Amino acid sequence: MSPKPAPPRRPRRLLAGLGVALLAALVFLAGWILPTATGYVAKNACSAVFVAGRDPGRVGAEDLAPQSYVSFTVDREQRRVRASVFGLAARTAVYRDGLGCALAIGAAPESLQAQTVALPHAPASDAPWPIGEGERLAADPPGLDRAALDAAVAAAFAEPNPDSLRRTRAVVVVHGGAIVAERYADGFDRDTRHLGWSMSKSVTNALVGILVGRGLLTRDAPAPVPGWAGDPRRAVTLDQLLRMSSGLEFEERYGPLADATRMLFEVDDAADVALARPLAHDPDTVFSYSSGTTNILSWIVRRQFPELAAYHRFPHEALFAPLGMRSAVFETDASGTFLGSSFVHATARDWARFGLLYLRDGVWDGARILPEGWVAYSRTPTKTGVGDYAAHFWANAPDPADPDKRRLPHVPADAYQAAGFQGQAVLIVPSRDAVIVRLGMTHDRAAWDLDGFASAVLAALPAA
Repeated sequence: MSPKPAPPRRPRRLLAGLGVALLAALVFLAGWILPTATGYVAKNACSAVFVAGRDPGRVGAEDLAPQSYVSFTVDREQRRVRASVFGLAARTAVYRDGLGCALAIGAAPESLQAQTVALPHAPASDAPWPIGEGERLAADPPGLDRAALDAAVAAAFAEPNPDSLRRTRAVVVVHGGAIVAERYADGFDRDTRHLGWSMSKSVTNALVGILVGRGLLTRDAPAPVPGWAGDPRRAVTLDQLLRMSSGLEFEERYGPLADATRMLFEVDDAADVALARPLAHDPDTVFSYSSGTTNILSWIVRRQFPELAAYHRFPHEALFAPLGMRSAVFETDASGTFLGSSFVHATARDWARFGLLYLRDGVWDGARILPEGWVAYSRTPTKTGVGDYAAHFWANAPDPADPDKRRLPHVPADAYQAAGFQGQAVLIVPSRDAVIVRLGMTHDRAAWDLDGFASAVLAALPAA
């Protein structure tokens, strides 16, 4: 009788191979994909809780709903937030006095938490806004349609589509230097800080402008980056960085393995990501929106100060304090460099003060904050763009290739704005002497129509 043949081994080998593949996938997921999500959640939950003073449950349900697969815990005693996915890819963000939250990447939370800056603020006065926190004018200016203005503002908070929420949280309308309309969503008020996201880029514009006015930086000179001295990047100017026409390679995509998310949520020194990029185009030949170039500017600004503490005080002493922006918090990465691309927090009234500074040509209460000509420069469209990007502001000028096409077609062409992710906007309209601030948490861009909202507000204001 012949021996019974051995059973085939392929299923066992197949299972072993699948196990190895699954393990490799888990390692890749935990090491490369999930840290982006857990870093995003830890950082933004920390800021929402400790900078804005908001409830963690509501933050998770609203702000972080797209990342609902990430869990986070808040340690109020240590002022930290830890996020993970079933314990994998854990990230911790810590709060620092005066500097907000930062991810503890490459440094122990204890050492990062030692970074603080003392920012004594004078108490707010009861003087009329913008000097103090007094109410708007007792009587509406002639020509203002109060019913239409209130209706336009109320419409911004309406939710016509329950499947695509606007989540407007604050609106402030300024005309003639006074607040003429102001409204907040439930759970928010005039003291709530709001994250500006890319409106922070316009704050970086102001800081660069102040240093240009002091003679420490030169707008049209090569950017002072020693590491670029030996290669073609040495020709890149400060102006080209401000206009996103530097030619530097950078992937402005927010997802796993992208330059932008790696810069903000996966490294301790954000500027290093962009500083290391080669040229993809000759400078001043192609417009390419890049948060990386803004953080290069933040790094350049840092190099103008002999010590870190002086750098950390600079935005407050030179910009926020003169404007009365007592709420402003400018967050840094773990290395201590301001994340100028993304992380300025302020109340709606303080964002309106920032817009009013530009509406008033960089002059505040009789004192020049920004150098003469800086505002005109900042709102002039980039020649390599399509007409709608200026120098860290978005213009509303016509597209050179299509004069009938503008970013906001129903808003005057002289308007320009600081704009940020999820519908943040400080819209400045010189021809109407107006600043319109809208802050919210709009995950679906299609849910919010800034053009329609702003045109309705402007229609209710007095004619020029």
